Amino acid sequence: MHIEHLSLTNFRNYARLELSLPHEKPIVLHGANAQGKTSLLEALYYLATSKSPYTTSDRQLIHWRTESDPLPFARLSADVTTRDRPLTRLEIVLTLENTAQAVQRFKKVIKVNGVAKRVMDVVGLINVVMFLPQDLTLIEGGPNDRRRFIDDTLSQVDVVYLTALDQYEKILPQRNALLRRIADDKATTDELNFWDEQLADAGSIIIANRQQFLRELEVGAQQIHLELTGKRETLTLQYRPSFLPTAAGDGQLSFDTFGLDLHREIDAASIKPQFVEQLEQERSTSIERGVTLSGPHRDELRLLINSRDVGLYGSRGQARTAVMALKLAELAWMRERIGEWPILLLDEVVAELDKDRRAYLLEHIDSATQTLMTTTELDIFTPSFLNRATVWHVRDGAIDT
Repeated sequence: MHIEHLSLTNFRNYARLELSLPHEKPIVLHGANAQGKTSLLEALYYLATSKSPYTTSDRQLIHWRTESDPLPFARLSADVTTRDRPLTRLEIVLTLENTAQAVQRFKKVIKVNGVAKRVMDVVGLINVVMFLPQDLTLIEGGPNDRRRFIDDTLSQVDVVYLTALDQYEKILPQRNALLRRIADDKATTDELNFWDEQLADAGSIIIANRQQFLRELEVGAQQIHLELTGKRETLTLQYRPSFLPTAAGDGQLSFDTFGLDLHREIDAASIKPQFVEQLEQERSTSIERGVTLSGPHRDELRLLINSRDVGLYGSRGQARTAVMALKLAELAWMRERIGEWPILLLDEVVAELDKDRRAYLLEHIDSATQTLMTTTELDIFTPSFLNRATVWHVRDGAIDT
């Protein structure tokens, strides 16, 4: 999988960019800060996932100089070649339309080969793995950061998961609103039955897929981590759902049974009735608090080194090593899942690594993976790596190839 050509109009600090991308060797984007290096990676990530890794507001992606235009817009387009599709054009157009009430309305249109599509329809058209210095939040951040990592990866390759996640995120606030109406005597508990069924239907798919993904990811992450630490430290991933479904639904052999890898045996069909039961058991407390107390929105992932929680007891170096192992394992996992290498995006990551980790990372970048990386300093790379890389200089929203 690789991008043949990228076109940007009014995206971030790019007023206009037309760029053909080689894929037989790594691309190094070199330049000072705030010149457009990261925006280029962000554009590729946005095309793959329909969301930005840096902002939750798509409006911010439209070039600020267009604010006074009659119709502010941004356009991203990429020609992508995959194993099964020789050439496909993916286009996303973002516009701010003025309404009769003088309020700007945001609109996003996605097209594949000129035909309008939904986000669900373009899952897997482009697959990317992005590695950022901020990925230390996988260790040091909150549970939401770790859930986002799982969701962003799975949503790229599994439309069933993406659909379930989308449904869950719509159902949850409606159920919470109903809980508050019940507390105010404006609704009855009987009305919860419908929403519990819907929430458990989507939630059980999310839980089942998360557990399988993390068990598969752990295999690769452990091996990479052992290599990075000279076989001195063992990395394990511990999935902690907000309630503990069991293999037989009888309270035995649950997710937290130490030493038993039963996660793949607990499928969505087995999880759903247990989820419904959990929601029923905690109804009174949920009504009092006005929130849903159990479900994928409260799941947690912990990373352990030699059975000790890295987030609680690990050093900064251990945290960086664990995250690097996790991201490289994500790259290999996605290749196994989709049958070809995804695109690798590295934003200022190399400068954050020590000499040994940097060498390990660069050695694992080859022509099989289209790789783009940003840097402010070229001297952090070895001459041999630069000789086999394509180096482009980025300045003020323009790229010198």
